[in-house]
Amino acid sequence: MTHLWVRAEQRPNEERVGLTPEGAAALIAAGIRVTVEDSHVRAIPIDGYRRAGCGIAPANSWPDAPLDAIIFGLKELPEDGTPLPHRHIMFGHAFKGQHSGRALLDRFKAGGGTLYDLEYLVDETGRRVAAFGYWAGYAGAAVTLKAWAAQQRGEVCGPVGVYSNKDELNAELLAELEATGANRPRAIVIGALGRVGTGASDLCKAMSVDVTKWDMAETASGGPFPEILDHDLFLNCIFARPGTPVFVPREALTAPRKLTAIGDVACDPDSDYNPVPVYDRATTWAEPALRVATDPVLDVIAIDNLPSMLPVESSEDYAAQLLPSLLTLTDLNAGVWAKAEETYNSHIERI
Repeated sequence: MTHLWVRAEQRPNEERVGLTPEGAAALIAAGIRVTVEDSHVRAIPIDGYRRAGCGIAPANSWPDAPLDAIIFGLKELPEDGTPLPHRHIMFGHAFKGQHSGRALLDRFKAGGGTLYDLEYLVDETGRRVAAFGYWAGYAGAAVTLKAWAAQQRGEVCGPVGVYSNKDELNAELLAELEATGANRPRAIVIGALGRVGTGASDLCKAMSVDVTKWDMAETASGGPFPEILDHDLFLNCIFARPGTPVFVPREALTAPRKLTAIGDVACDPDSDYNPVPVYDRATTWAEPALRVATDPVLDVIAIDNLPSMLPVESSEDYAAQLLPSLLTLTDLNAGVWAKAEETYNSHIERI
């Protein structure tokens, strides 16, 4: 019997989960065994999974799970260097030239396990079957506006946290913007037609922020793109990959510009293909804005788990998108799982 083991997330500020109790019930009805680890931080309480018929395991007990179990989580595993013998479903961040990804692949190779990277679960057209992108864009735009509002107060953006829903976030942000007494900033969103860009644009619209929407057609020339510097905010919603142009070069740090805040929602600072090479590390919930220039000011917001600010909405949305694929776990040699394993094998062979 196929056995899906949902692990507790161990990363700080990570309350999301990729399977709801309703989804777990559907998997069990389809003949898939489901075990869910207990968690004191998960946005969806454990009781719902218990009522759905899941087995309940202690938090972080997945290393001792049966070897035939498929371990399902979202964010990274503890970086303890141990070999990984299981099959894992997760965001590995290991296939786009990220320097930290090599260590993860080494662990899989040492243990003989397999990584089914959630970013590479694609249908027959090459489109991802599930993504947190909309809520990443929504939250990323919100934090970038918070950084701009802090600049108007002569400050750097302070800590951010979890919201019970988007209405709570919107109300707080609107009050911050109104308190500045300034006209709304102008924003440019690159990748505006995708899930991430749509979320970013929707947040801006909710805050009455004027948005210039660019996508592939507007960036096909490869740059440079001086228009970006003529906006107050830039929201990068395009993930780094070979051939991605540079949108804001390092020379922009000292160039005349209106741009004072960059929300790099894609957040790939250690990628060889980073399109915003004015910063070198991700930012955090405690310190969401990294000041990379002072004359004129420029702050970068690059938080790599933005949807966790809205964990219930983002979990429910993502889980609904992913469930049809999870229902096919009984045949890992076909469909999205076969494609994901092929992607993994093509990278592991290079090690």
